[in-house]
Amino acid sequence: MKTEIFAVDGQKPDMSVIRRCADIIKNGGLVAFPTETVYGLGANGLDAEACKGIYEAKGRPSDNPLILHISELSELSDLAKDISEKAKLLISDFWPGPMTLIFKKKDIVPDAVTGGLDTVAVRFPENRVARLLIKESGVPIAAPSANTSGKPSPTRASHVEYDLGGRIDAIIDGGACEFGLESTIVDVSGEVPCLLRPGSVTVEELREAVGEVAIDKAVLGKLNEGERPKAPGMKYTHYSPNAEVTIVRGEGKVQKITELANSAVKDGKNVGILAVEENKALYEGFNVLFVGTISEPESIAANIFKMLRKCDYLGYDYVLAEGFEEKGIGLAIMNRLKKAAGYNIIEV
Repeated sequence: MKTEIFAVDGQKPDMSVIRRCADIIKNGGLVAFPTETVYGLGANGLDAEACKGIYEAKGRPSDNPLILHISELSELSDLAKDISEKAKLLISDFWPGPMTLIFKKKDIVPDAVTGGLDTVAVRFPENRVARLLIKESGVPIAAPSANTSGKPSPTRASHVEYDLGGRIDAIIDGGACEFGLESTIVDVSGEVPCLLRPGSVTVEELREAVGEVAIDKAVLGKLNEGERPKAPGMKYTHYSPNAEVTIVRGEGKVQKITELANSAVKDGKNVGILAVEENKALYEGFNVLFVGTISEPESIAANIFKMLRKCDYLGYDYVLAEGFEEKGIGLAIMNRLKKAAGYNIIEV
């Protein structure tokens, strides 16, 4: 299969490209497209066979649910039922935007989308290209991240091409994604909203909007074998470069990272370090990828997947990553890093 790549202006996309890619979706094909979070791999969310194509292209486990993307708020009622008052508050505050909500599903939603669950994950993205594609397709678009399953999520079209070129019909190149982390996922199917995956909308912001918000255990640790994930990204190894990754956190993390790096270099390993700009002078002589600044943690969120991918491009076989405080967007950054490292963490 030849994958067509269409470059568009993110603010004023060529509608002939949008319509062409919408036709691919309508005919059961796969199109990768930009959102404000990461690039998504889209298919007709009401077509079970098309959705199975997503799993095949990504190599994704079939019990890992997909997210349905809508272009207008009015489309939510076609897919979800029992929309609570707290859900409506979150919708009012954060949609359109980088937040996914989980509702009890209507029968129109195929099991291929939900991983066999009686709930459905829905997102109303802010990105103009994404919304136009959904609208022109005339159906909700099921779209997980457009990467090989388990690898770092794509924040640029080149990442999608590297992973899925030749396996999908088309890629819409709308430039770099704004936030760089997948959406915050909140389960609003029960009485108390529950955070299933942290993202750019923080738990602090969620609690300010609706009061009590629980945090699922899978946010901080990993699910046990046999447990069914309630949402994407909860159960399986994710975001991993080819290298072995170790997180080091605590007050003495820089000294510990340099010790471990020196030891690994002596063992003949190609070592990379993921660090913040503020610590630049402390790693002289090492291979360092700077992920952003502590003073602007959003820069770390926007760059973390790009840098994890760069570890592969540079051929690192051992990566040491600075850990971060798990508050605000730091909770989401650490959630992704922990999964990339297989929860291999050293506390100093």
